Amino acid sequence: MESVPTPEGTSPATPVATPAAAPPVAKSTAGAPAGPGPVGKDTTAGMLFGIGAYVLWGLLPLYFFILMPAGAVEIVANRVVWSLLFCALLITVTRTWRVLAAALKDRRVFGSLALAAFLIAINWLTYTYGVTTGQAVETSLGYFINPLVSVLLGVLVLKEKLRPLQWAAVVVGFVAVGVLTYSYGKLPWIALTLAFSFGLYGFVKNRVGSKVDAITSLSVETMVLAPLAAVAMVVLAAGGGSTLTSQGAGHFWLLLASGVITAVPLLFFGASARRLPMTTIGLLQYFAPVLQFLVALFVFREAMTIERWIGFGVVWLALVLLTLDMLRAARRNSLARRALRKAA
Repeated sequence: MESVPTPEGTSPATPVATPAAAPPVAKSTAGAPAGPGPVGKDTTAGMLFGIGAYVLWGLLPLYFFILMPAGAVEIVANRVVWSLLFCALLITVTRTWRVLAAALKDRRVFGSLALAAFLIAINWLTYTYGVTTGQAVETSLGYFINPLVSVLLGVLVLKEKLRPLQWAAVVVGFVAVGVLTYSYGKLPWIALTLAFSFGLYGFVKNRVGSKVDAITSLSVETMVLAPLAAVAMVVLAAGGGSTLTSQGAGHFWLLLASGVITAVPLLFFGASARRLPMTTIGLLQYFAPVLQFLVALFVFREAMTIERWIGFGVVWLALVLLTLDMLRAARRNSLARRALRKAA
């Protein structure tokens, strides 16, 4: 997921949401999304890959849950280190070491990906902290809000002009934050940190554009973070706070599997994004936060007060408005293309 991130650190060309290590929002929906294409084998495969990616991201809280008593710092540190090793394996298999070397030598690309790495590290740490401290509902809220943040970034940073429905969605989004602040008795800082860190991550990745593929991008980002992650693992081990080797073989291999669990949804998303129009990707993005929300509610049994239900309802209303605008824009673009083809 490469110009707009998803929860796992990738991104399509229109605002998309997804969790920690995501995902994954560089441009707002002010840009014209691509219209739907003909249904065929590629479309079916793209749908399956896309659903697979977002379902895996949506179920990620369950993985963090079974990793307990490991804390957020240890989980993220292991995720970075083992992701780097898995990426090295993938680059070897795909014979793209020259592509990686070119990305490292390009100062603009490397600088952008280094900044993206720190933004996604903030996102991952916040997300993992939220899930492991019984606040998974709020983490799902962050990825529901994310498309609204993308639109806001489009206005504030890219100076884009919004259509009426997009403005309405942004205003409703602000109302939702106000309702949720009242409900929580404080700003929902976990959700806002997730939404803004992921939105900024997508914006930075968009500046890189198509110069790097998903695996190269993830490899550079993990290379930037790996020294810090390795230091964190050493410090935790020295202080007796590491669970890597103290919770049995199962726990050890589950932590090592974080590299695969990080990369596989990314590969699925990349395969989906090549086959589907961005409008479809934009709709599939809601699989992840919906699943996260359901897991928090029915598996983790987190409480939802009436005020929070109202706040989430207002957020969902904003997303409905945003989705309607996206579909209308896609339809207009599709009709315009057909008219141009007929005129030609």
